Amino acid sequence: MDKARVISLFIGVVRAGSFSQAAVAEGLAAQSVSKAIRQLEDHLGVRLFHRTTRSLSLTDEGQRLYELAHPGLRLLDDALEQVRQGRDEVDGLIRIAAPTSFGTHLLPELMHGFQQRYPRARFDLVLADQFTDLVAAKIDIGFRAGNAPQRNVVARRIGDVVLKLCAAPDYLRRHGTPANAAELAAHRCTGYRQANTGRLIPWELQGDGEIVYLDVPCVASFNTVESEVAAVVAGIGIGQLAGYLVDAELAAGRLVHLLPELDTRNAGMYMYYPERTRIPSRVRLFIDHAHEAAMQQWGPALRA
Repeated sequence: MDKARVISLFIGVVRAGSFSQAAVAEGLAAQSVSKAIRQLEDHLGVRLFHRTTRSLSLTDEGQRLYELAHPGLRLLDDALEQVRQGRDEVDGLIRIAAPTSFGTHLLPELMHGFQQRYPRARFDLVLADQFTDLVAAKIDIGFRAGNAPQRNVVARRIGDVVLKLCAAPDYLRRHGTPANAAELAAHRCTGYRQANTGRLIPWELQGDGEIVYLDVPCVASFNTVESEVAAVVAGIGIGQLAGYLVDAELAAGRLVHLLPELDTRNAGMYMYYPERTRIPSRVRLFIDHAHEAAMQQWGPALRA
């Protein structure tokens, strides 16, 4: 017996003054409501109603149950109503998962912009370079660079991640500047290890209308893109780095963009969220806000 459901039906009968009217209010057959009340009476071992063909009234035990249960049900109704109204309020926590680099460089400004529009929205940002299972981690929205997520989520590509070959001016003075892709093998290069597998990721180079994958001789490999960027800026070697991470370094002259004809934009930045229809209003609005920012604010940074 579903005790909460049966108690709710019992209170509904008391309020309506009849089994049939309570049944109509609940969208049930009168026989179903009557059966539920009999089950409750059997469970308690008491009669709750005096029944005749023309009248219905509470017994002493029924009156006591109503007085005890009614305040609790009213609190439950209030709680449900507050949750229902909360669907349309931008008030509450939005949990986001993102790669460390993206969450550090681009998300804070986006979150700030959203809170300027909706001051009562709050964020919990989880930074991790591996793919985050939204359901298991209780995350509302995830961001991911690379390929589109395939794990029962809605994925929206919000920009291209441009991969650029870069080196510090000091490195180029000491080792020279490669003139083409073939000369890269003779240089000191850096590499990135995928967070999920630890596998060293080959470089992606644009060549003759297709993507060419190149395993380079790495003098240092990293499991975070921030550390690889810092190493390349320090002059350790040539690295293939995401444009949105190094554009400020390039503009300031701390890095040099090498062989731009080899740049690729095969990778994307994706926003993903669970496949569900009842998305809280605050989450739905943030999704729309992020997509708008991708077109107006992030887009140039990601695609540059």
